[in-house]
Amino acid sequence: MCGIAGFYHREKDYEKDGAFYRSILVDMHEKLCRRGPDDAGIYLKVHCGLSHSRLSIIDLSGGHQPMVRKKGGRTCAIVYNGELYNAKELRDELGGRGWKFETTCDTEVILLGFMEYGAGIAAKLNGIFAFAILDEQDNSLYLFRDPMGVKPLFYIKKGHELIFASEIKGILAHPAVMPELDREGLNEIFGIGPARSTGCGVLRGIKEVCPGEYITFGKKRSLQRKVYWKLESYPHTDHYERTIETVSELVQDSIKRQMVSDVPICTFLSGGVDSSLVSAVCAAELKKQGKQLTTFSFDFVDNQKNFKANAFQPSQDRPFVEKMAAYIGSDHHFLECDNTNQIEMLFDSVKAHDLPAMADVDSSMLYFCSQVGKTHKVTLTGECADEIFGGYPWFHREECFQAKTFPWTMDLSPRKELLSDEFLEYLRMDEYVRESYRRSVAETPRCQEDSPKEARRREISWLNFRWFMQTLLNRMDRTSMYSGLEARVPFADTRIVQYVWNVPWEMKAKDGVVKNLLRQSGKGLLPEEVLFRKKSPYPKTYDPRYETLLKAKIREILENEKAPVLMFLDRKKVEAFLQKSSDYGKPWYGQLMAGPQLLAYLIQVNAWMEEYKVKVR
Repeated sequence: MCGIAGFYHREKDYEKDGAFYRSILVDMHEKLCRRGPDDAGIYLKVHCGLSHSRLSIIDLSGGHQPMVRKKGGRTCAIVYNGELYNAKELRDELGGRGWKFETTCDTEVILLGFMEYGAGIAAKLNGIFAFAILDEQDNSLYLFRDPMGVKPLFYIKKGHELIFASEIKGILAHPAVMPELDREGLNEIFGIGPARSTGCGVLRGIKEVCPGEYITFGKKRSLQRKVYWKLESYPHTDHYERTIETVSELVQDSIKRQMVSDVPICTFLSGGVDSSLVSAVCAAELKKQGKQLTTFSFDFVDNQKNFKANAFQPSQDRPFVEKMAAYIGSDHHFLECDNTNQIEMLFDSVKAHDLPAMADVDSSMLYFCSQVGKTHKVTLTGECADEIFGGYPWFHREECFQAKTFPWTMDLSPRKELLSDEFLEYLRMDEYVRESYRRSVAETPRCQEDSPKEARRREISWLNFRWFMQTLLNRMDRTSMYSGLEARVPFADTRIVQYVWNVPWEMKAKDGVVKNLLRQSGKGLLPEEVLFRKKSPYPKTYDPRYETLLKAKIREILENEKAPVLMFLDRKKVEAFLQKSSDYGKPWYGQLMAGPQLLAYLIQVNAWMEEYKVKVR
């Protein structure tokens, strides 16, 4: 995995002031160096500059970027962030068409594939990726992003100049870009956050290449967006038993493909069905090679003393982790985060995302990844299974079916509770969220054969796919890459997503069993008590001392007249909130973000505005 950045101008000659623009390219990859600490490079031509920071995983010595290839008077250059899981098949295909390879890395496969097929190469790729290609023949820049949006790619258009980077910080390294917030960005933070509207970079003018799309920009054309992959809806024709077999085949194939690496891999193991399936398949494959899988689980210091079971988190993970680690024979490591690390990482989390994030749900993951990153560069996770197979409560609850809003944030009142009346009047939050929801639901791929209930369930699945899953993928990418750790997500394979998308709910949750289809497909791979364990999401701390520390941080903000977040808050409302006890069973976002997380989120908003010197327009 890596960090990519660069710029393009259809008229400007960058080489006339080469030293200046090379220094900008260096600044850009230095800002992204945590994504790729092993190597760096730049490439500057008349109308384009490319910058790259590299995390070496495949072809450790031969994959330097930017990579340039020439053939028949045509020159193309690439900067690439990602991992290709069907590289061998494509390499063989290209070899059969006469292409010669100088390396064994997948970067070259993509670059030569582009020179052979043009932008059509994107539809042939099975992997997670974001890459930029300069085609000097027609003097055009192409930006591609993988179908699921696992890898990020932001850009901003300033007149005739396009500036892009894996992370927003890379764009802000360019002197032409200033971090500014307008009403849209403020609504994204306070009304939508920590989610983001598809393609929105929150800061004024900054956008993100949408999943499954690419953009082109060149001397002969203005900026154009093009879709190369999208979900398709049609009737499911496989019977139940065949559906289970297909899912099992697809899941196991995806996991095995994603084990490709020239460095040792590990997995995250929570003891839930998703991560346990990934870990079991990996352990079995490594055992064939005489190797042992390393697994990691996450929790909080003394959480067994403070844990409070509720509808969202019915049980602790550790007993199931212990059972699974013994079952697959992994070299398991129990990692724990304490209150101090969790608070400190709130600020690092902002730097990892360049935005306010998922509060301590994010900061704790950032800490855990920093520990895993000390020994490993690649991990496989169980992320995305809940969105694809229908694991969340809002897939099942009648009130979510009836609500005409995002099912993970059906009540906006907690978001407004601490904001000033004047700011709320300016935001018009309800209107913004309502329109965001309406616009997104309208994009749902429809199937004429669906019943009204199945059509509504498809809408909820689409919202999860476009919004909630993307938020968690963002979290996984930023928290892992901040420590030079590549996190792979086998369930986010387009073949799995497309197939399961059209499986009717009566199969997905047969006999009322949540994620029954996935559980049935895993029979024989896991112990029954793990395979049919009731869902328990990512752990969070229930230590009252953590909330005390958060309140102290908020009071520090209230006492600092220069704290930027104060322009949005009502001091009396905040003081009243600090006196209340938190209800952990009533989240304001998803399943985990309740009262303490609201305070942590405001701390992140303030830290972000201070760190990035964000101006409100």
